[in-house]
Amino acid sequence: MRNYNYKDEWEKLLIPEVVSLLTQIHEYKGEQTLFIGSKADTLTQLVEIAKIQSTESSNKIEGIYTSDERLKSLVANKTTPRTRNEQEIAGYRDVLSTIHESYDFIPVKPSIILQLHRDLYKFSGKSIGGSYKATDNVITEEDSEGNKFVRFQPVPAFETATAIDGVCEAFDEAINQTDADPLLIIPMFVLDFLCIHPFNDGNGRMSRLLTILLLYRAGYIVGKYVSIEKMIEQTKETYYEALGNSSVNWHDEKNDYVPFVQYTLGVVLAAYREFSSRVKFIAASNMSKPERIREIIKETLGKITKTEIMEKCPDISQVTIQRALNDLVKSREILKIGGGRYTSYMWNHGKD
Repeated sequence: MRNYNYKDEWEKLLIPEVVSLLTQIHEYKGEQTLFIGSKADTLTQLVEIAKIQSTESSNKIEGIYTSDERLKSLVANKTTPRTRNEQEIAGYRDVLSTIHESYDFIPVKPSIILQLHRDLYKFSGKSIGGSYKATDNVITEEDSEGNKFVRFQPVPAFETATAIDGVCEAFDEAINQTDADPLLIIPMFVLDFLCIHPFNDGNGRMSRLLTILLLYRAGYIVGKYVSIEKMIEQTKETYYEALGNSSVNWHDEKNDYVPFVQYTLGVVLAAYREFSSRVKFIAASNMSKPERIREIIKETLGKITKTEIMEKCPDISQVTIQRALNDLVKSREILKIGGGRYTSYMWNHGKD
C-alpha cells in the first residue's frame, strides 16, 4: 500500500517554473484582497456568473449537459431537476454553494468528503452517494478508432478508506507542520485523490470541488469570482495530459507531481489575471459604459463575444452592450465577425 508524505515531497517542487507561478499568484492575491474588501457589493454579479459557469463546466467535462435556460434556472434554484443530468447538476450546485458559504468550517476529513459526495447525488436517488466504491474500478481511455484501453488502475476497493485517511492526514501534517505553500500541497492532494479514485462515480467533479474548497481555506478565493472549473474545461486536454504524466509510477511512489502542480497553478494564475481584468473595468467609474465596452475590445487580442463582454461588465445591461457594439461597428472602430450565435468582435487595428 502506498504511503502519503507531502512533508518530504513539497520542496522537490520548487523548480524555477513553479516558483515563478507561485510568485505571480501571491502578487495578484495581495492586490485583489484589498479590492474584494472594499468592493464586495460590486462583485455580487461576478459571483453569480461564476456559479453558473462552474456548475456547467465541471459537469460538461463529464458529459453532463442541459440547456442554457434550464442551467440558469437550476443554479438560481428556481426550478426542480427533470432529468438525470439535471439531478446531478443540481447536486453540484448545492455542494458548490455549501463551499462558497461555509468553507472556513469544512475541514479536509474523510467524513466530510463522504458528506460532500452524498450531497452531490442527493437528487438522483442513487445509493452510491456518500459511499466509497464497493468494487474495483479502472480509468479507461478511447483512441481515435474507438478502441478502449486502461489508462490507470486506481487503488482497489478494499484499500480505499485507508488511502483516503492517509491523504487527509498527510495534507494536515504538511499544512500544519511545515513551511510549505498550500498552493503546492493542494494539487498534490488532488492528484492523489484522483489516483485513489474512491467512488464509483463523481470522482472528477469531487476533485474540482475539493480544489475549490482547499483554495478558499488557504485564502485564495478567486474562484468565487472567476470560474476555475470553466478554465479547466477549456484546457481539458492539457489537464488530462498533466494528470496522466503525474500518475506514471504512482503506485510505486515514484511519480512526478510537477506536471499536475504546474498545470493547477497555471489555472489559478489565469483566474487571477482574468479577475484583475474584470476588476479594472468595474472600478473605472470615470468611464461611461460605452467607453468601458470600447476599452475591453481594444485591449483584447483577437476576437471577443458579447457574452464575454457581459461577463466582464456584469453591471451593464445586454441592451446597452448591444447598442454600444452597433455604434462601434458603425464607426468602424471594431469589426463584426460571423453572425447569429457565432458573432464575435475585434478591434479594427487598420483604423489606428
